Amino acid sequence: MQLDRTLAPDFRTIQTVHFPTPQSVTLDNGQPLYVINVGEQPVVRLEVLFEAGTWHEQVEAASFFTVKMLSEGTRNHTSAEISGHFDQIGAFLELSHTPDRANVVVYGLTKHLETILEMVSEMLNEATFPEKEFNDLRNITLQNLRVNLEKSAYVATNTFKERLFGESHPYGRVQKEERIRALLTSDLQNFYHQRIKARPFRVFLSGKVGEAETALVNRFLGQNPVTESVLPILTPDIVSQTEPYWLEKQDAVQSSVRVGRKLFKRQHPDFYRMVVANEVFGGYFGSRLMKNIREEKGFTYGISASLVPMRREGYWVIGTDVKKEFAQATLDEIRKEISILQNESVPAEELEVVKNYLAGEFAGSLNTPFEIADRVRLMVLEGLDVDFYSNYIQRLRVVTAEEIQTMAQQYWQWEELQRVIIG
Repeated sequence: MQLDRTLAPDFRTIQTVHFPTPQSVTLDNGQPLYVINVGEQPVVRLEVLFEAGTWHEQVEAASFFTVKMLSEGTRNHTSAEISGHFDQIGAFLELSHTPDRANVVVYGLTKHLETILEMVSEMLNEATFPEKEFNDLRNITLQNLRVNLEKSAYVATNTFKERLFGESHPYGRVQKEERIRALLTSDLQNFYHQRIKARPFRVFLSGKVGEAETALVNRFLGQNPVTESVLPILTPDIVSQTEPYWLEKQDAVQSSVRVGRKLFKRQHPDFYRMVVANEVFGGYFGSRLMKNIREEKGFTYGISASLVPMRREGYWVIGTDVKKEFAQATLDEIRKEISILQNESVPAEELEVVKNYLAGEFAGSLNTPFEIADRVRLMVLEGLDVDFYSNYIQRLRVVTAEEIQTMAQQYWQWEELQRVIIG
């Protein structure tokens, strides 16, 4: 049968998607394991998550360096040997931290899971924090920081968060050279014992996995006793500033613009309405901000508005880089587009396009086992309802134009928005 290329394929709207239910297992030491057995390729991702983020620090910067140093030496292996251990089996180790938690992640072939777990268990229980490796990591971090501080986008994002939450707040705290220089290996060892070694954790195992792989996780991670940390989690006050902040750099050829405000988490009743409102305004390539500031004015290659819901708080931010001489004009156009949304109803055709885009984007984000595991992890860690993703598209589709207008009126009052321009 010959394909008639003059006929476009049928257009069908996505109303719902099937979201797999993870298997929940309790390890012998009482720690939860979530198994996402999806996919046909023999690959696996192991994630071990600890309550060891910036929120849990007694000494600033301890979380970042403690997590990074887990692979820099153990009682039985050097940094080079640990690296070689993973390289030999084609596995990839990723160590990261957020304000809320610390993450140890390894990608590899399912057949090598036992070898992966063997080293991960050793890193979590027998890390030694050698002085030389710490000094090397600190020097690399300081050099990267100096380079980043020359970039207006980096400075603008950090300044925006500092002014939104306050410099001492975990969500507003950023890397500072003096804090990094003051850090000692004893600070890392203390944080390691307070928040990682023999402390509560969650495990997420995704890919082509089954009972044998679950048993391996229990064998390597479920046997050591775990106790809660006795240290309290600090809850600092948020110290927001709303005055415009403009830092001019004489040699800069462009300005980085950030506009936004503190908002809410995914559990908030306005979350779905705000998702749709944000998408109309600046969430995708066909958004109003892109049409105005990129296509019509030519001020920038790209501008976006984003919701950033986190575990304890959330915020909304508009970000772009523009030619220096267009910075104020860009602010004026952002304000104009907000005003239009506040005073005029979104046309039905535009709203339908946005909802279809959001539905397609969500469905496309569930193509791989690891993408599904990302959603499961977020659902577990943020305490979301079990039907959060199963009903996600339906909840977006019922948002009305009137509700979008209300969101703009309620949350996007210009004088309440933080405005930062660097450059």
